[in-house]
Amino acid sequence: MRGKKAILLSVALVLCLTTGCETGSGSPTGTERPHQEKAAAPGTPVRDLTAAEEVEIDRAEEELVRRCMRREGFHYWAGPVAGIAERKAGGYVVDDVEWARRYGYGRSFDVAAEKERRSHPNITYAGALPEKQRVRYSRALDGDFDDTLTVELPSGGSVRTPRTGCYAEARGQLYGDYPTWFRARKTVTSLTPLYVPRILRDERLVTAVTAWSHCMKDSGEPFESPDDIRRQRAGLVKGMSEPQAREAESALAVTEAECARKTSLGKIARALEKEYRERALRDYSKEFTTYQRMRMSALARAGNI
Repeated sequence: MRGKKAILLSVALVLCLTTGCETGSGSPTGTERPHQEKAAAPGTPVRDLTAAEEVEIDRAEEELVRRCMRREGFHYWAGPVAGIAERKAGGYVVDDVEWARRYGYGRSFDVAAEKERRSHPNITYAGALPEKQRVRYSRALDGDFDDTLTVELPSGGSVRTPRTGCYAEARGQLYGDYPTWFRARKTVTSLTPLYVPRILRDERLVTAVTAWSHCMKDSGEPFESPDDIRRQRAGLVKGMSEPQAREAESALAVTEAECARKTSLGKIARALEKEYRERALRDYSKEFTTYQRMRMSALARAGNI
């Protein structure tokens, strides 16, 4: 991480607090194939999805990718999808004591993810293909990067994604119109640089962090902020065995969570994120409504897959 505390804190807030963030699988791609599943009924209320609903959509996406790759003549194994517990990891502050006791800072998730990156069947299968087949496999899965869709981001810059490939087909089937979905999603989920600096300066957050820090010091853990822990996390367990590292991180995470509960730091941070995010979304209400509606449609379609 970078050295300046404000930057570190802003990164942590982005990771945890943005309700529009997603943890979908695979590389970004994008276009729609003609086949459609049942969409959400007209008039269905729009809302943010629960973690369990996001898991359902991600699993459906992986199944659609598998079917597409099979039609392209390749084997494909559905990739791992982050579960509900895993989606709580990596946040600004841990304030769930039971989760902290069981998972610490999510070290077990990190270890499992690294193992998947090295030994998942898709990795070993693609790596064993002859070079020409490997290139064809990659293009079938990820699409053609010479044929892309580009979106200008509200915070500046742009992002692009291929229009073709099995990820594109899967997302087109789930969301109904991938180009529209991609534009709405990237617009809504890239707003954080517009408001996170304001959260960092908000006296309500500053006061809560100070109270949390005093609580931590009184508990024998002298950290200035949750970000201070994140910055030092690797060094705190350096040289330990994996079981020792998990035990140490769990103990520290429990203390962090207990202090976060006592000082309401997690509750205050989430409330501020909601407040400032809603303000930022006022200028992008059309995109936000589209984003939520298409996610509800994807959830309805996922149930049929």
